[in-house]
Amino acid sequence: MNPATTQNLSSLKPGETALISNIDADNSLFHRLAALGFRNGKKVELVRCASFNGPLHVRIGSTDIILRRTEASRIQIKTA
Repeated sequence: MNPATTQNLSSLKPGETALISNIDADNSLFHRLAALGFRNGKKVELVRCASFNGPLHVRIGSTDIILRRTEASRIQIKTA
């Protein structure tokens, strides 16, 4: 990936990490994601992707979260 590029979380490959730069979601989804730890500036790691366009296994700190791809596509990240 290019230095400091902005993408969405669903574009990460397993094992890659990035920083959350923005969450583009309606109010209820935004608050639900914030309650799970998704906040601007937080480091996020993609642990694995389920096959057949299934959900993503994401790690924020020591918390593991399974996230739908549609929700992950609303989370903008900045790779280093």
